[in-house]
Amino acid sequence: MNEPLIDQDVLQSTIERALRGGGDFAEVFIEDRRSSSARFDDGRVEELVSGRDRGAGLRVVRGDTTGFAHTADLSPAGLFAASDAAAAAAQGGGRGARTVALHRQTSPAAREDVIAPETVDKARKVELLRRADGAAREQGAAITSVTASYADGHRRIVVANSDGLFADDDQVRTRVMVQCVATGDTGMQTGYEAPGRTMGFELFDSIHPEQVGRTAATRALRLLDAVPAPTGRIPVVLRRGAGGVLFHEACGHGLEADHIYKDASVFSASMGELVASPLVTLVDDGTYGREWGTLAIDDEGHPTQRNVLIDNGVLTEYMWDHLRARKEGHANSGNGRRETYKHLPMPRMTNTFVLEGETDPDAIVGSVEYGLYCVQLGGGQVNPATGDFVFGVTEAYLIEHGEITRPVRAAQLIGNGPDVLRAIDAVGNDFETWTGMCGKNGQSVPVSSGQPTVLVREITVGGTAA
Repeated sequence: MNEPLIDQDVLQSTIERALRGGGDFAEVFIEDRRSSSARFDDGRVEELVSGRDRGAGLRVVRGDTTGFAHTADLSPAGLFAASDAAAAAAQGGGRGARTVALHRQTSPAAREDVIAPETVDKARKVELLRRADGAAREQGAAITSVTASYADGHRRIVVANSDGLFADDDQVRTRVMVQCVATGDTGMQTGYEAPGRTMGFELFDSIHPEQVGRTAATRALRLLDAVPAPTGRIPVVLRRGAGGVLFHEACGHGLEADHIYKDASVFSASMGELVASPLVTLVDDGTYGREWGTLAIDDEGHPTQRNVLIDNGVLTEYMWDHLRARKEGHANSGNGRRETYKHLPMPRMTNTFVLEGETDPDAIVGSVEYGLYCVQLGGGQVNPATGDFVFGVTEAYLIEHGEITRPVRAAQLIGNGPDVLRAIDAVGNDFETWTGMCGKNGQSVPVSSGQPTVLVREITVGGTAA
């Protein structure tokens, strides 16, 4: 059993000290993070790294002003110094002593089946990458480069605040990534696959590195025969899982309360309105399975939960962090997240996805005379204030006469999040998720997103076909 990260009495004293300057709210966030990674590049181990980082972030709020300080010194003296610095930054006036009684929340029971990554020998991790590399190269001589990577993280946190909250969590994540380059008459093409889950080394009981390598290699090889992507406004079918990143970026960020609070979201004045096709129900759920964004508590100590954001097309909820919910008199949604103890929390997504519908995916494809079938999206840009987006497509095929036919390359999807939501004409009865890291205001946190196969009536496709 792990030793406690910090003594409860020390936390309580630190918070009381932070409030002496007249703060309205004080919070201590303690973090102990272990991580390791390995990279196997073209048959050789190029990188084998492990690390550990411990520290505390201290936040003091007075009115609309927030003071924040962080320290790697978890001794009482170190915490007291950080609390003094945060209180001074909040510019508090003298209010005298304030007593805070911390009440420990029921902590989630530790999973007995978790194999802590730090207990696994590095040689076993490298062997996984050798297997992925070998399986990828077996797919064909045209595979000229393979990079296989492994990463894990074990994060323990404790959160306490002046409302009396005292909570902790133990979070373990593991991921494997393979990128392949295929070379042929059309030049070099790239394929990528990177599954990950909120679990330990037991991930590899269900996800086999050989299959990850084969998937990445097959994607690269198919692109060697790809034709230039079409250009213009055409129907687009997003295969299950493929469009998750689109809904995450083009819609999800606009439903985070800080954007709403600043009137910097296209959804700011749309509560209760029909903002999507009635076929669409969009959910953010930090409790969902063992997905990449699953958490027992958020980084402000509040239990994560299932939040229905859009219900049958109607906007019903935003995602809240503690301070914005407190100020607006709104219930906390468990979406306060931060990258490390050195960062302030803000509203962030966890696992965000469109719920399954009733239509068979083959029937969705069969209904399209000519369009694009997207299997995997790449990076993109989105403006939350307008919902406008541009996404690269890393694997896609033409749909011709209701059949998936030729692979295409160099496609982009260009559009507007709310417009895409309203233009969804069919939702499949299948489902899959996407694993990724979400960047916002310089902070990156693990998330997943997902959706069933969906048909978007029209999206502008930017391609290179004449």
